[in-house]
Amino acid sequence: MFIKHTQFSSLRVSGILEAGTSAIRAIPPAFPLDATVAVNPFLGQVGEGLAEASARLARTSGISLTRPRSSYGTEIACGRILDEDLTAALEASNAGNKPADVAQLKAFAQMDGPAPAAVPTIAELAASVSGIDWPSVIEKTVGLWAAGYFDRGQALWSPAPGEGAYAAWRSWASRDLTPEIAGLTGFCSHVTTSPDTSEQAILRVTDRLDISVPAAETLFHRLLMDLGGWAQHARWLLWRAEQDGTTDGTLGDLLAVRLIWEEALFNRFPAVADQWQATLQLHAAPLVPDRDQIFDAILQDAAERAYQRSLGQQLKAPTKYTGERPALQAAFCIDVRSEVFRRALENQSPSIETLGFAGFFGLPAAHRDHGSDVEENHLPVLLKPSMTSTCHSSPNEEKTARIGARAIRALDRFRQAAVSSFAYVEAAGPLYVTKLVKDSLGRPTSKVSTSAAPRLDPALDAETKSATAAAVLKAMSLTNNHAQVVLLVGHGANVKNNPHESAYHCGACGGHSGEVSARLLASLLNDAETRSGLAAHGIDLPDDTRFVAALHDTTTDEITLFDKDQSGPVDEFDLLKKWLKRAGAEARAERALRLPGTAASIAARAFNWAEIRPEWGLADCAAFIAAPRHLTSKANLEGRAFLHSYDWQTDEDFKTLELILTAPVVVASWISLQYYGSSVAPDVFGGGNKLIHNVVGGIGVVEGNGGRLRPGLPAQALHDGEKGMHTPLRLSVLIEAPEEAISAILYAHPDVRNLFENGWLHLFTLRNGRMAARYQPDGSWAEEEMTSLAA
Repeated sequence: MFIKHTQFSSLRVSGILEAGTSAIRAIPPAFPLDATVAVNPFLGQVGEGLAEASARLARTSGISLTRPRSSYGTEIACGRILDEDLTAALEASNAGNKPADVAQLKAFAQMDGPAPAAVPTIAELAASVSGIDWPSVIEKTVGLWAAGYFDRGQALWSPAPGEGAYAAWRSWASRDLTPEIAGLTGFCSHVTTSPDTSEQAILRVTDRLDISVPAAETLFHRLLMDLGGWAQHARWLLWRAEQDGTTDGTLGDLLAVRLIWEEALFNRFPAVADQWQATLQLHAAPLVPDRDQIFDAILQDAAERAYQRSLGQQLKAPTKYTGERPALQAAFCIDVRSEVFRRALENQSPSIETLGFAGFFGLPAAHRDHGSDVEENHLPVLLKPSMTSTCHSSPNEEKTARIGARAIRALDRFRQAAVSSFAYVEAAGPLYVTKLVKDSLGRPTSKVSTSAAPRLDPALDAETKSATAAAVLKAMSLTNNHAQVVLLVGHGANVKNNPHESAYHCGACGGHSGEVSARLLASLLNDAETRSGLAAHGIDLPDDTRFVAALHDTTTDEITLFDKDQSGPVDEFDLLKKWLKRAGAEARAERALRLPGTAASIAARAFNWAEIRPEWGLADCAAFIAAPRHLTSKANLEGRAFLHSYDWQTDEDFKTLELILTAPVVVASWISLQYYGSSVAPDVFGGGNKLIHNVVGGIGVVEGNGGRLRPGLPAQALHDGEKGMHTPLRLSVLIEAPEEAISAILYAHPDVRNLFENGWLHLFTLRNGRMAARYQPDGSWAEEEMTSLAA
């Protein structure tokens, strides 16, 4: 952790430092723009339930973790939430002061209560007595420093390179006259005389401000949340360091920075002393949810039960599996956007079978592209790469590509520099006229990769290749009855002028396109040495089966085939292309019902640099289903479900089930809860307005010309201008597997178990296509009563 306190002996000092550690753990990480992935904004609160987390974040952030109450009332009035949903949610709550009955709960849902208010900081108290907006001054000055300090290559110069954040800030702030001009006399001197280390600064300020150990944790959490995305970026630095077995003290440094500001304002405005003591008492009080927070949490549970009831009614009795060889098998990423295309593709022929698997296809690779010296992790952020890959090229081609890349970087530097930028515009500006006109008119310019096929480097030996391929095929439940053509379909998004482009790509590939992973696996599975060893692993792969990599552009619903990666004829290849083309048109027509414009205009959105809603991404995601496809193939899941193929009866020792619960389910929960948090608390966990975004440091975006970093989803990713496009629901996870096997895995992974037992996810087992049992907060299972299935 950021604090080493072995040299301190007093219980108070130890308690204060432990409170700092707890506050840091309460902050979620925010990944930089080059590999943006969804993060659960409540990652630090998964050890408590929704009502308890609401109480904590109301105190530290002034937010509610549920929708406006009247929205539940509207759903009750229109019959979307039924009395049976309210009754079930009420009975499931173990809160002591919950509603007496459904009637009281329904009456409560008819009126919105006051918005929660965070416990004030000294900066806010000082603003009230001075008339100066000190929170805004802090936000702008800290944001200006942080933008330079954390810069990842966007700026030509960065202050204090190589220094720790606290030391770098002291050097900056001791010379920054902005606070003194605003009225904080002596601030530069105050910073200069502050302790040399963040640990000592934290201890000094807590003594000066009389912060008790009981008050420290939520007070520190409050100050870190006040820094917005800068604190979350620093938490990502710690996340990354811990993955590498080290640590990082940046977030502790930021806490010290924010405390020094509080101390300086307290010294300057002693009139706030009495109010500050009252504030400390609020922080020291036990965190107990109030009646409104309990009632709201029950209403949220009822809304989720209403969705689960609807989902259960959509799941029909499974089709009988014939065992006949399919004409085509297509394995897609589990991403909810794939569900729409999978249904459309299956509609082309009853002999087409689709599967779902995490888009890195089980190959945790760090990839270096042709001509690049940057390694990209094409795997879920929960995992570490265990293999590397590069693109095929000769040494001369690679050398030429690297020289070209360096030339481009040099040109970019020239274009951005303070003086030479004017010469660049004068000389090169006219050359951009055609491009600007085409971009303004939304004229398509292809972004399909022309890179050579990637390869694992170093190459694997024959035994390792077979073992790796067998493990992946078993995890995909693709061990027998293979089609002649098996498509491995990664996904990416074709968008223009969008700093959050990586967020539209594959989360299972670390925010990159799934092309590399699909092509790597196809190459591995087509390899003669790989195939010769599969039989020893219990996999009978027909000689005529060929694996073909493909890329699904989720913005245009077009499929690019990488069939030239391997040689060899494929029967009826023209028919495959016709199926994919018709499926794309069908998928676009379905998506057009939600996006502005016609189905024909959807593809053009990808190429329009002014388009703020190229697609809806994963908006309205609500369910995760791990089961054989024939259990869900008759259901229209409306692009709201992550679909993972899984056959528990072929899963030896339930190792694949363990992988699903600890990786894809967790990643899906991060996605779901990021959409949830960005919807219910947009000011804290949302990305703000795209129209006024400015990219800062290559890290993230700010609104306007500076201030706090804005993590999370932009407003336009959640709202069409008239109504919200995401219904904030905690994810419902449905798995066809024995309850005992699931319970054993959860018992072995307490962090995952917390997600279910504290209600951040719902968990059900499936039997014969029916939602059969619900996981309870105490770890038991209760039989689920659902409407009888359609035949």
